[in-house]
Amino acid sequence: MNKKDLLDRCARSGEERVLLARVMDKLELAQNRGVPAHTPFLSPGERGAVEDLLRLCGPVRDLFWGGYPDAERAACVFLPDWQEAEDVTGDPEGPVAAVEGTFPANADLGHRDVLGALMGLGLTREKLGDILFPEKGRCQVAVLREALPILLSQWEGAGRWKISVGEIPVHELRPAQAAVKTIRDTVATPRLDAVLAAGFSLSRSKAAGYVSAGKVAVNHRECLKGDHQVEEGDVLTCRGLGKCVVKEVPGQSRKGRTMLVLERYI
Repeated sequence: MNKKDLLDRCARSGEERVLLARVMDKLELAQNRGVPAHTPFLSPGERGAVEDLLRLCGPVRDLFWGGYPDAERAACVFLPDWQEAEDVTGDPEGPVAAVEGTFPANADLGHRDVLGALMGLGLTREKLGDILFPEKGRCQVAVLREALPILLSQWEGAGRWKISVGEIPVHELRPAQAAVKTIRDTVATPRLDAVLAAGFSLSRSKAAGYVSAGKVAVNHRECLKGDHQVEEGDVLTCRGLGKCVVKEVPGQSRKGRTMLVLERYI
């Protein structure tokens, strides 16, 4: 498929079409000219759209990187033939940088306060990755390297609190450990409404209602089809209920039902 056909097939809105067109431009830089290229930080939904596009583009050497494995917001880095993923994740001057801010331990600062302060500096959301709070009195921010000088020279506070800011290596980013509950269950077939019901302890009919109401996403892309076939590795999110990951689909039970190992974030 040519570029127009790919965009027609993958883009669900005009805004998404613009995003995916820019992604394809970055891909062409790496594939055709051997130049390392990367997108801005992508939200989970934007990442899902990009992943759908790249699956149709044939073999692509890419890496989603937000400063640490499994970052919620990540840039898509396209690797020329001469570059490996480790060259990006281990490069102290790579496309993703990190800063740490320290403030009084009794300060009631949260994600919204820090994000508001950073966007008040004129930074757009796409320049900023995850915002972490490893402990009281400390926050860490993943940022595109091109925006790093702005944070280091202009970020002085959040809310009514002063913040002392400095660059840190990305390997010092400390995301909070997610609490998960492992669920083992079986379903007649691994269709979305059945797996959703198993993951969130719902009746099949109630799960189907969430799907038809547009409250469910598979790999961060809205899915309105209850009979959509879920696969190992899929991430299911349901508005109001949270997130569930299909960790394993071990096979069939003796009764011919599909076995599932799920992890629900709690």
